[in-house]
Amino acid sequence: MKKSTVFILIFALLICIFAGCGNNETNKPSSETRTITDSLGREVEIPSTVERIVPLANTPRMITYLGLADKVVGISGFDEKTVSPLQAYAYANKDLWAGLPVVGTDASGATDYYPEEIINVHPDVILCTYTKELADEIQTKTGIPVVAVPMGTLFEKDYEEALRLLGDVCGVKDRAEEVISYINDCLKDLKTRTADVPDAEKPTVLGAAATFKGAHGIEGVYTKYAVFTAIAANDVTEGISDKGGALLIDKEKIIGWNPQFIFLDSGGVNLVKKDYAENPDFYAHLTAVESGKVYQYPSSTHYYSNVEIPLVNSYYVASLIYPEQFKDVVFKEKAGEIFKFFLGDGDYLSKLEAAGAGYGKVTIR
Repeated sequence: MKKSTVFILIFALLICIFAGCGNNETNKPSSETRTITDSLGREVEIPSTVERIVPLANTPRMITYLGLADKVVGISGFDEKTVSPLQAYAYANKDLWAGLPVVGTDASGATDYYPEEIINVHPDVILCTYTKELADEIQTKTGIPVVAVPMGTLFEKDYEEALRLLGDVCGVKDRAEEVISYINDCLKDLKTRTADVPDAEKPTVLGAAATFKGAHGIEGVYTKYAVFTAIAANDVTEGISDKGGALLIDKEKIIGWNPQFIFLDSGGVNLVKKDYAENPDFYAHLTAVESGKVYQYPSSTHYYSNVEIPLVNSYYVASLIYPEQFKDVVFKEKAGEIFKFFLGDGDYLSKLEAAGAGYGKVTIR
């Protein structure tokens, strides 16, 4: 055999070795798959490595927290031209997601998806918080694996389940645990600081101008509100409903409750001011109004529940009703830390303020 031929064979062998030829398990083919069980008990075969995702329903928010926004190839419930800072995950990604194909809508009461548009963006997996029937339907119509996770109750264990499952599917288990730990550390901090405050020393509070199916005036109230529960606040709505959420009440109830502090969703402040102009006598009965203890914060909910905004809201409310316990907390710094962790933007407060959705005292008279 000629020396030149031997040299070529040796060179080719060396290239093969260093390139990982043979049965090296670390060089798995991209077509390799694995089977996972989603939150609905569905067994779903997904690619071992997920690089392209279509998140539907509440999963765009969750995958943002997990640092996966750059893997999105089609989006729902999003318009970069009109997106509000209250839809924090989407606003933070508005430049990154600008121009992405719209593959569905998740507006309240108008949830839908577009099979052809989803197929055209070639995702590895579709993520959703839908029912089993809808998840199966999407998978059948697109031929693409669909993984369903819990919708996620704010500050509850099913949110952790959703983050862990998404982290597993998308290969970011460590980040999922980091997000879960961060949320729990904040909740533990809030609970520890307020644990020794006697009930008799807790001022009464009301969350009003609640946002649900649009903005409402003072008659729209929150009950069993996670923001208040996290800080063991003395919520005047305790007992009016077995379920947490928001509802409309006869506003005369508020006179009977006469809360010492009233916190308004920013989106309903103008409705409250308008009502005051028409019914000043009603507001004259409210201690919080007369003492200047009416405040606004951003709504916790916009296309499902945020996580970062209600955490910041909890620190804001606590700093006002428990000033001694939170005297070492600089609110703007803590808010910046939370927004940086979830959204990658330590100056997100300025975006909310610019949109009229910041934190501060409200003068309604």
